[in-house]
Amino acid sequence: MNEIILRAYEERDWDAIQAVHDEARMQELHYAGQDAAFLPLSIAAEREGLFTYTLCVAEADGRVRGFVAYKEGELGWLYVEKASMRRGIGRALVQYVLEHTRARPVELEVLAGNTPAISLYTAMGFAVAGSYIGVMPGNESFPVTVYRMEKE
Repeated sequence: MNEIILRAYEERDWDAIQAVHDEARMQELHYAGQDAAFLPLSIAAEREGLFTYTLCVAEADGRVRGFVAYKEGELGWLYVEKASMRRGIGRALVQYVLEHTRARPVELEVLAGNTPAISLYTAMGFAVAGSYIGVMPGNESFPVTVYRMEKE
């Protein structure tokens, strides 16, 4: 994989981020034992307010491989296509958020059981600041355990 290029999301990226999200979200939910809670991005984006966040995409070899959505002090969404995981894309996207938001701490939520994501965030200096049992955002019929992580 060649150089990772980070840039602002554009409307032309919609199909690509849908593909990235849908594949990675299924894997995320599987780790959390919540396979049945899957919703495609075409539904989840509206229900969970994706476009109330600032979006950045990561390109490599001429195509979108991942994306992040964030607000000041909050990393809300991070997805990387399965074939590109563990190649620095997730790390680059998290670093982008840390550099483009001034509020501290930067907070995020991660599903219990999503060990790869927890490992990435921990390696980047985030720590678990608490946990709670709630419902799946956008698909509230599914109970979940969530870790709240933060980085000063």
